[in-house]
Amino acid sequence: MKGYFITFEGIEACGKTTQVNLLYEYLINNEKLAIKTREPGGTDTGLEIRKILLHTKDDYIPPIAELLLYEADRNIHINNLIKPNLEKGYYVVSDRYTDSTLAYQHYGRGLDLDLVISLNNLASEKMKPDITFLLDIPVEVSLRRLKDKDRIENENVDFHNRVRKGFLEIAEKNKDRVIIIDGSLEVEEIHKKILQILKEKNII
Repeated sequence: MKGYFITFEGIEACGKTTQVNLLYEYLINNEKLAIKTREPGGTDTGLEIRKILLHTKDDYIPPIAELLLYEADRNIHINNLIKPNLEKGYYVVSDRYTDSTLAYQHYGRGLDLDLVISLNNLASEKMKPDITFLLDIPVEVSLRRLKDKDRIENENVDFHNRVRKGFLEIAEKNKDRVIIIDGSLEVEEIHKKILQILKEKNII
């Protein structure tokens, strides 16, 4: 019995985490086996990596080191949480996955595309989501919503615009998997759209 792997993607403050929580609550309330998680930080070890990635202030973290930290978190996440729960038949709902690494590290940081894809495949052990929801909002809206900014959120507007463009290009190239949703809609309206799509695809 295999479960379903559902991921949520998008730029900062697009509403991913809210929708992850709403979908998880829906699944639990409908007596489905479900677990919610995130990258980075879906495991205890991953939480330590998350602290380094998002809250390091004194040391400069070069793009290559940043990429390797994200991939280390992912491989630990895959083997300790994602794969075991999918094998038990759970719905695994994740806030970010490999698309984020491609958007931020290739499109945002400018690292080589083949390198990022290769490391994504290595770390994820080529495990792909069954479906991905990309919540798209303009960068201006994103930056307006941000309060206490972490290391990534503090990047300049050009960086965030490149990341958004990256997500949209990823969606265009993966139409069979990635569904774009207008993240500026009301929270409940987005949730209803997500449920409708999941029902249409016989995932829930």
